[in-house]
Amino acid sequence: MTTSNVLFEIGLEEMPARFLSDTEKQLTEKTKAWLEASRLAYSEIDTFITPRRFAVLIHNLESKQPDLNEEVRGPKLQIAKDQAGEWSKAAIGFCKGQGKTVDDIVVKTVDGHDYIFVEKYIEGKLATAILPAFKDVVLSLNFPKNMRWGNRSLRFIRPIKWILALNDAEVIPFEIEGVTSGNETRGHRFLGQTITVKDALAYEAALKEEYVIADANKRQSMIVEQIKALETEQDFVVPIDEDLLEEVTHLVEYPTVFFGEFSQDFLDVPEEALITSMKEHQRYFPVRQTDQTLLPYFIAVRNGNRDHIDTVKRGNEKVLNARLKDAVFFYEEDQKQSIEANNEKLTRMVFQEKLGTLHDKVERVEAISQSVAIALQLDQPVVKDVRRAAEISKFDLVTQMVNEFTNLQGVMGEKYARLKGESDAVSIALNEQYMPRHAHDDLPASTVGQILSVSDKMDTIVGCIAVGLMPTGSQDPYALRRQAMGVVQILERFGWSLSFENLLDLIISHYETTSIEVDDYQVVNQNVTDFFRARVSFLAKERGIERDVVEAVTHRGLGQLHQLFIKAELLEEKRKDESFKQTEEALVRSMNLANKATTTEVEAHLFENESETALYQTLLEVRAAYEARISEEAYQEALSELEALTPAINRFFDETMVMVENEKVKNNRLALLNQVKQLVDLIGDFTQIEWKQQF
Repeated sequence: MTTSNVLFEIGLEEMPARFLSDTEKQLTEKTKAWLEASRLAYSEIDTFITPRRFAVLIHNLESKQPDLNEEVRGPKLQIAKDQAGEWSKAAIGFCKGQGKTVDDIVVKTVDGHDYIFVEKYIEGKLATAILPAFKDVVLSLNFPKNMRWGNRSLRFIRPIKWILALNDAEVIPFEIEGVTSGNETRGHRFLGQTITVKDALAYEAALKEEYVIADANKRQSMIVEQIKALETEQDFVVPIDEDLLEEVTHLVEYPTVFFGEFSQDFLDVPEEALITSMKEHQRYFPVRQTDQTLLPYFIAVRNGNRDHIDTVKRGNEKVLNARLKDAVFFYEEDQKQSIEANNEKLTRMVFQEKLGTLHDKVERVEAISQSVAIALQLDQPVVKDVRRAAEISKFDLVTQMVNEFTNLQGVMGEKYARLKGESDAVSIALNEQYMPRHAHDDLPASTVGQILSVSDKMDTIVGCIAVGLMPTGSQDPYALRRQAMGVVQILERFGWSLSFENLLDLIISHYETTSIEVDDYQVVNQNVTDFFRARVSFLAKERGIERDVVEAVTHRGLGQLHQLFIKAELLEEKRKDESFKQTEEALVRSMNLANKATTTEVEAHLFENESETALYQTLLEVRAAYEARISEEAYQEALSELEALTPAINRFFDETMVMVENEKVKNNRLALLNQVKQLVDLIGDFTQIEWKQQF
């Protein structure tokens, strides 16, 4: 069968850079799905995207769908035949509708019922008849924001300006909102011209001649290579922020990298403010010495060639210097305000309508964090630092610097707190309270920072859920999922000797003293717990721990999260361990029966055979060592202690009938098994794990 190369390009007004990556991903996935649904085979797909276009190149597309012999199911046989055993009108009508006669009918059984079938030949369509339907792929793309233009009814990311559609060299005819497909595309807005593309495979090279690098990966590589060349030439280091690199890649069609300078005097301002101004306002990369000292230079990416690059450089330097003067002004003005004056302003800033002002939140966090510090039995100086850090935790939110650069919250809090004479412990905690800020961020390193971070996040989570702001689907305006994940990571990493249940009870007890209107705090407790269970399961799954194991180790509650994950990782490993199979089977059998027990009180005088006595004696011998290993969090060693029970349990079941008629004997045997269960439960409920799936 012959093949061709097919190109579709949609030209638009400039699209926002932040939408381009997802658009390219959608374009790839939806094109593949469309071709599969259309039964058109191909070898590979290339996608291209710039601010002014997105395109797809389909290699070696077959010229025709394969022919099909399709089996079509009709009515049940009892409907297809009449009482005389002749074909009914239903059968005749079905056949006619498929272009067949009753002579073509075959009978097959499906799910216990007989149906009539006919085999239908479907000739494959030519690709040329199908390709204009690519329009549907374009219109199926989803964007966070759409717009209308002119008197058009279509809502799309930006107005469509041209359509290029080629099957090899032939134009594929279709139109979208009055824009008709053709064989022309447009080069760079200022450097390029409108060009005729003679063949689909000539597309990328033709655009390059007109200063458009259509492949985003190639543009990104060009940017990185040019930055590396500057690093070698100028003997400095440019830390490449991947998010910024992706953004500037999607801002330009023909990238040219250059570096500029700013006044050395600006280096007196905290570097975080300078870097944020460079990145957020100007999309510049900061420059450092090899020892990581910030230099008064920046790296920028121009959308064009090197013509008049010195003029471009001076213009960028002028704009950046004006931006940095603003940062200096903010920094100097902020220092004129006291922490107390800033705290007072929090009384006029709403945190959440039902949860009060930011000042109300600070008061809650102050009370919660102190209680947490006391519950962790920390020394009085640490408790004092926790209280002070919580008391001033949000003062920087009213500063001009944070108002201009919101992602500097906490960062400027630490800087300003130091300038105001606060201790290192308190100052550092003001920054660490927001950690982790994203999935792969560092966790707070200091004890005070950890307590403040957990207290602040838990206050937000409990408060929002209490007033009905539980995240749903993609809607999570207060980032509760991210904050909950941060709490889970902190509690696990630093091994707090405080169970999740006790932490939550402590927080809810503080909420109960407030004037916040909540219907039922027991419901809140359950909802918050379920919310955290979901986060624990998510984190566990990322580590290769399946849901049944998570259920097994959380059957008595989340407990201390570092213990939970140690147990879960151990059990995930053990269910793949053939040598543990006999022990697991003995313990699971015991636990299943133990669920019928009403007590753990064993009366030895009711034993009727040696196997009962032997199991009881072994249990007494194992218990002390096992519980000692549990208290040391040595769960692997604890499981090894349980292995000593295996022979005694197996003998017990071989020689003993548990569910006998004598109620006292039966209950005593169940109680004995319940003692086994109580020990195993300290690690997890083994009955919830699908052990056999691994063998």
